[in-house]
Amino acid sequence: MLSNLAPQPADALLALIKLYAADPRADKIDLGVGVYRTGQGDTPVFGAIKAAEQRLIDTQDSKSYLGPEGDMGFVHALMPYIFGGDDPSLGGRIEGMQTPGGTGGVRLAVALALKAGVKRAWMGTPSWPNHAQIFGDLGLALKTFRHSTADGAVDMDALRGAIAEADAGDAILLHGCCHNPTGIDYSPAQWDEIAALVAEKRLLPLLDLAYQGLGAGMEEDAYGVRAVLAAVPEALIAYSCDKNFGMYRDRVGAIYAMVADPALLPMVLSNGATLARAAWSMPPDHGAAAVRLILEDPALIALWQDELDTMRARMNQVRARLAEAGQQGGVDFAPLGGQNGLFSVLPLSGEQVLRLRAEHGIYMAGSGRINVAGLTTANVDRFIAALADVTG
Repeated sequence: MLSNLAPQPADALLALIKLYAADPRADKIDLGVGVYRTGQGDTPVFGAIKAAEQRLIDTQDSKSYLGPEGDMGFVHALMPYIFGGDDPSLGGRIEGMQTPGGTGGVRLAVALALKAGVKRAWMGTPSWPNHAQIFGDLGLALKTFRHSTADGAVDMDALRGAIAEADAGDAILLHGCCHNPTGIDYSPAQWDEIAALVAEKRLLPLLDLAYQGLGAGMEEDAYGVRAVLAAVPEALIAYSCDKNFGMYRDRVGAIYAMVADPALLPMVLSNGATLARAAWSMPPDHGAAAVRLILEDPALIALWQDELDTMRARMNQVRARLAEAGQQGGVDFAPLGGQNGLFSVLPLSGEQVLRLRAEHGIYMAGSGRINVAGLTTANVDRFIAALADVTG
């Protein structure tokens, strides 16, 4: 039977990683892999995580199952940072469960929406490639609209048009901050408008908050999620700690459901637990436990936030240098200064991307997406000159 399977195309990013590793040039630049890097090119373990993990080693007395909902102490400890206020549960209307990374959160959110009767979802493009794959794999119909314009601004007209065309009961996927791959985020005023439009059309928001703290700050980056939740009766929120705690390989995430009536939460969560049990049974514990220990300790919270501030400052420094370069060849770097997070998309053809790789040792996705954290003060000027060379 297995011979009936059709070959699948290789993952382009994984192929790019292999090509970069095989390149002998000492000055090669990797802008493809979507992880944070220091000015020295490292992706370190946070000091706060190291301290929490040592505490786990010293005190954890069992590796027994926690259940499909995972570490609820971790789930609850995140809630004030995501939802804010004196009552982050909004009067008992919000509850969650742990998932394997933000990807697990997105997948479970889509599965819950489908099981609840949602027939169609809307999503701005370009988006994180796995979003469309998850919708397709679960069989939820997907309609798309353009997220951003060619000059690096949010395309609000396209979003307004999509919401106008949507039917009540459709879902809409929105990136909470640090849009992947464009880095182009909604302003607070735009979020307020989006929240009102979504509420008026009675859509189910699927909010993907994967980079909180890497844009303008933990509070600022939660604005959009909170604005939407204040306007609508129900929503699903997927959250990732993989970036803002540096827990990529430990797969640390969560899903939250907000309901109109607190009495509905047990039913929603029972469905979430059933879907999780069939998909991954139990989420991995170690990373979530480490995050929980940080969020229970004021000293570790301060250390974590200081490390997060350092990450954000470094990426903003790189973006500022790129923006300062202005127009170089066929690329205007100025818009990158107003974008957020790890990613931006440059207006490059496939041929130009290949030339950058062959002639300058610069590796990026074929779409022109770059990870700005792959640039440093030592290589950013060479990168700008290379772009001017292949696009001039």
